[in-house]
Amino acid sequence: MLDNFWLNIQYGMNHILNFKTYTHILFLLVLTVPYAFKDWKRILLLVTMFTLGHTVSLLLAFYGIVSIKGTLIAFLIPITILVVALYNVFTAGKKAPSEKVGILFLSTVFFGLIQGLSFVGDFKMFTAKTDSKIVPLIGIEIGIELGQIIVAFAVLFLGFLCETIFRFSKRDWIVVLSAIVVGVIIPMLINNKLFF
Repeated sequence: MLDNFWLNIQYGMNHILNFKTYTHILFLLVLTVPYAFKDWKRILLLVTMFTLGHTVSLLLAFYGIVSIKGTLIAFLIPITILVVALYNVFTAGKKAPSEKVGILFLSTVFFGLIQGLSFVGDFKMFTAKTDSKIVPLIGIEIGIELGQIIVAFAVLFLGFLCETIFRFSKRDWIVVLSAIVVGVIIPMLINNKLFF
């Protein structure tokens, strides 16, 4: 049983750390970039809000309570990333990260809800041969939380290196990384099947 639970955790971590479906990583980049290691409690709160949103919407979709077209979900995911990235670009150096919780909190919960809806097909396939869905769900969501913490830590560490070794200002680091993410997201939106 513990082997299966660990497998569920690994599945959740791989879901986040998968570079082929990198929207989670892009979102975590723009979510974490304004912060430093001293802000770890705030980052953990934001990451956990994503996981809670993901869990709630996954359960609602799995049991058929909520259903949204895949093309709309595929559009809303990059929109959410774009909102946070642009927010970072326009507020970098103007506000302390602690003052940004409002929009970041709402964006994180919304992103979690949307991602949970997009994950329901994978979850159904992964749990097809198990009677209980709750135990695998708990393991997967723990894995998702751990995967997000790993990405957030990597962003913080990279920011620390860029600011201390390469002498980037905090503002420049936020703007550059967020602008790169905007550049990656815009083609995703332009090529979205919602408009075709």
